[in-house]
Amino acid sequence: MTRILQIRRGTAAQNDNFTGLNGEITMDTTNKTIRIHDGETLGGIKLARKDEIPSSESSFDINSVPASFWTTLFTTYQTGNLNTEESALFSIYSDNFFDYQTQLNTLPKFSEAVLVCQSADAGYSENEEVRIFGIGDYLNPGVHTYIKNDSLFLRLFIANKPFWVFHKTSALKTNIDSAKWKIKFIVYY
Repeated sequence: MTRILQIRRGTAAQNDNFTGLNGEITMDTTNKTIRIHDGETLGGIKLARKDEIPSSESSFDINSVPASFWTTLFTTYQTGNLNTEESALFSIYSDNFFDYQTQLNTLPKFSEAVLVCQSADAGYSENEEVRIFGIGDYLNPGVHTYIKNDSLFLRLFIANKPFWVFHKTSALKTNIDSAKWKIKFIVYY
């Protein structure tokens, strides 16, 4: 015989006046929804039914955002002058990591590694830059920065894993031909 699990249930009014235990689930029989309880919130947290979630077909028009929003945003978070330093292009090879030493002696505001296509591969053309890529199981591996002997170093760990990109037209994860790509570092300070 199969076993049946029946959760606590009640009307919307009953649920609104109930504080369930942490992790308890109740059913709102009026609205045909589920509520999750945390042991503190009166009425619990209501979960939406699929038909209550806005359609993914609805669109957002960035042009509808008023100019005052952008002015406030950029005024609030303005970083001032932002300088950059780019490394030369490095060949991609199997190793544990890439290192790049700069002449800077302070930590940057931001740093990144960028793949640069040298000849057509994975839907990309020569000189196209790809900022979102992966190494092995990792998407967009971070560049580690450190200062040693008054120089800023950037290090990208590879652990002898293959590089990959999202194919430009199909968006499928595609291992790259390392002979057709190079890598560079960019430091923003």
